[in-house]
Amino acid sequence: MSALNASIRKITISLPGELVEYADYLAEQLHLSRSQVVSRALAQARAMEEERLAAEGYRYYAQEAQEFAAASSRAVAEAVSHAG
Repeated sequence: MSALNASIRKITISLPGELVEYADYLAEQLHLSRSQVVSRALAQARAMEEERLAAEGYRYYAQEAQEFAAASSRAVAEAVSHAG
């Protein structure tokens, strides 16, 4: 998280009281500031989103590769049989 520290900005947010209490609880348990708890939670949410998007992209390209292989298999088989 040190790369994030280079561009720290102070903001004001509104949260339900129970989330503030939970953030304070986590901060105490982890010996962090409330800001660090919120920052880590957002960083984790971003990492999960990036992972989800990457997996979605891999699935898309895998499907596209399968479709290409199926569509070109006859042409490849003909080229191989004529080459031999």
